[in-house]
Amino acid sequence: QVQLVESGGGLVQPGGSLRLSCAASGAIFSIYHMAWYRQAPGKQREWVATITSAGITNYAGSMQGRFTISRDNAKNTVYLQMNSLKPEDTAVYYCKASNIGGAYWGQGTQVTVSS
Repeated sequence: QVQLVESGGGLVQPGGSLRLSCAASGAIFSIYHMAWYRQAPGKQREWVATITSAGITNYAGSMQGRFTISRDNAKNTVYLQMNSLKPEDTAVYYCKASNIGGAYWGQGTQVTVSS
């Protein structure tokens, strides 16, 4: 079983940047596909970005060009670099680990974009 702990959220002004981290433990991190999701108040959870075990990345359309997902298998950590943040990026951000054996979620970290 995988345990995931997100960090790096906070309050940032529009146009600013944040880097989220998700530290994994309890399993062989490198074999998992990792993803970030977010959930804004009153809305459904939505997919943000994925990085596969092979390092292939994909992004939701509205995040393409502003967000970058990466992973450091030596540190069992996945990152989400968020630039040019907008108020509509305000949400709780979750990381997810998945492979053929199942899927696991972290507890989330709050990101608030406001002036």
